[in-house]
Amino acid sequence: MFSGIIESLGTIREFVHGQESAAMVIETKTKFSSLDKGESIAVNGVCLTVVNFNESMLRMDLGTETLSKTSFNNSKVGDQVNLERSLTPSSKISGHFVSGHVDQVGEVLSIEEKPGEVLLQFSHSPSLSPFIMEKGSIALDGISLTVFNCKDNRFNVSIIPFTWEHTNLSTRKIGDLINIECDMIGKYVYKACQTLMKPESTGPVLDLLQQQEKE
Repeated sequence: MFSGIIESLGTIREFVHGQESAAMVIETKTKFSSLDKGESIAVNGVCLTVVNFNESMLRMDLGTETLSKTSFNNSKVGDQVNLERSLTPSSKISGHFVSGHVDQVGEVLSIEEKPGEVLLQFSHSPSLSPFIMEKGSIALDGISLTVFNCKDNRFNVSIIPFTWEHTNLSTRKIGDLINIECDMIGKYVYKACQTLMKPESTGPVLDLLQQQEKE
């Protein structure tokens, strides 16, 4: 579990594709204290396992599912990535709950620099529309952000200077792919409502909803 608050930037130094997998080595100037082999870390919002590391390098393996569902399928040496260690019971949650399980990739449609902010617009597939709502939370490449202007399978975010300078968003170009994870609480609520509203569903909660609907 993560919070969407990026701790540091890293640079991909090795990215080797296998037949159905890949191995990635990331260089970072941040020395992650007390890091253990097998620990989870979010890389561009994707929960990955650290299989080896030293003071400046992290090595991860990526499976078929990860490559097919995330922007790592197009990654290359030199790309900058966002890094966040997993939460602990004492961690401060300044963003929102992020699982590190990417839903889909989106595309950068526009980048507009304005005084005090940078506005970016992204596209997404129609299947994500129920989970992307005005003023709702979203994780883009692992960054906890608030969306607005949600329509026509597009949405906007506003990036403050600190976030722009301390994440890989400043390296993005129009047409780049970005990892999207919708708000996990919203997804659970949507799934629960789908189940409750099925014709064969029964129970006190459904009875209450149906009663309120009649009123």
